[in-house]
Amino acid sequence: MDTRPAKASDAEIITHHRKQMYVEAGRQDDGCLELMAEHFTPWVAEMTEKGKYLGWLTTDNQQVIAGVGLLILDWPPHPIDPRQCYRGYLLNLYVEPEYRHRRLASNLIEMVLGEARSRQIRVVALHSTDEARPLYEGNGFRATNELFRIESDEE
Repeated sequence: MDTRPAKASDAEIITHHRKQMYVEAGRQDDGCLELMAEHFTPWVAEMTEKGKYLGWLTTDNQQVIAGVGLLILDWPPHPIDPRQCYRGYLLNLYVEPEYRHRRLASNLIEMVLGEARSRQIRVVALHSTDEARPLYEGNGFRATNELFRIESDEE
């Protein structure tokens, strides 16, 4: 197995992983995921080309079996990191079911964190399912007090 940087041309497989991640987290594929994928594929290709989305894909005999992304976000200096104007966001971590429990996810997380360190990005955030929380906590992540407000699509 090898891990390589993702390219814009990998947008379809990254989108596939993203959809599967949500399905396995309990989200019903109710059309919302199709709509998300329709918009995500060109977005991730563009962000990859711009260097704002950095991805890594693990392959087995050239078949992509796992992947992860690091989104580089503009972020104002903050008491947690008063010198940096960027923050990282880890997303799209997915390992095909038959390849799980082989440390592939942890290895991909380590790649993201290594890239963040090389860019002097000290804060990397993510959102996790309850099931995946021990994986992230085992890699140094901790819960924070972040809140969300999401506008309804209904008018």
